[in-house]
Amino acid sequence: MKSPAFPITDDHIHIDPVNGRGIEAAKDFMRAGGTHMFLVSKPSWSLSVHPTSGADYHAVFDETLRVAEMVSETGLVVFTVLGVHPAEISRLTERMSLAQAVTVMKAGLDCAARYVRDGNAVALKSGRPHYDVDSEILAASNDVLLHALSLAAECNCALQIHAESGPCADIVEMAQAVKVPIERVVKHYGSPDTPLHPSLIAKHEAIPKLARDKRPFTLESDFMDENSRPGAVIGPKSVPRYTNLLLKNGLISQEDCFRIHSETIEKVYGVVVTLA
Repeated sequence: MKSPAFPITDDHIHIDPVNGRGIEAAKDFMRAGGTHMFLVSKPSWSLSVHPTSGADYHAVFDETLRVAEMVSETGLVVFTVLGVHPAEISRLTERMSLAQAVTVMKAGLDCAARYVRDGNAVALKSGRPHYDVDSEILAASNDVLLHALSLAAECNCALQIHAESGPCADIVEMAQAVKVPIERVVKHYGSPDTPLHPSLIAKHEAIPKLARDKRPFTLESDFMDENSRPGAVIGPKSVPRYTNLLLKNGLISQEDCFRIHSETIEKVYGVVVTLA
């Protein structure tokens, strides 16, 4: 296989050897030119974990680390992102009170933060539902999100945010309140109108213009790796494939590729992205 000319990093991907293609999906990413990935923990229910306490999230996070080790054996560099999916609030309130659900989610984030402090993860994940919820659920979700931001400040790490479409501009004030740099608050499945750091789906039409403007952004597939939803959101080859297609068509330069996939990643996450 030809050695890559520059790093290619998927900022948000899931690999699931139990419910999906697993290592074969990771190999697809690598064969297409991918070199680094941010492996994000899946929602607890997708791993048949049904938390009643923060400690129950250990099973989710340990599984993520197990998969990360398997993927790294292929030669890919894997960074882990751990946290509590914001949609968990809807699942949890089916079997406990809203107050109890908030307590469990915050404790799960506390658990994730310990992995970051121990050097077993590089970032946290949180957010709020991306679907319509009532005002009480939204307020509780923002409470959980503020806790995640506080933990990111304490751990000096980035926070990936899963939330509704659009700029999510109100999160800026939340981040400032706990002294988290805005450039380290990553809007997963982001859009150019966000004041947070945008992690764009790899086929986003704004990529060439943002590259010309030297706007910091990163690329992701949000590949879910579930056999029940093959190729969702987009496939594991997508980040390297679209990057190389844009480069081939002269829409981005090799300098842009280094900035997107290495320099910006390093600034946001505090990791080193180089070719072996």
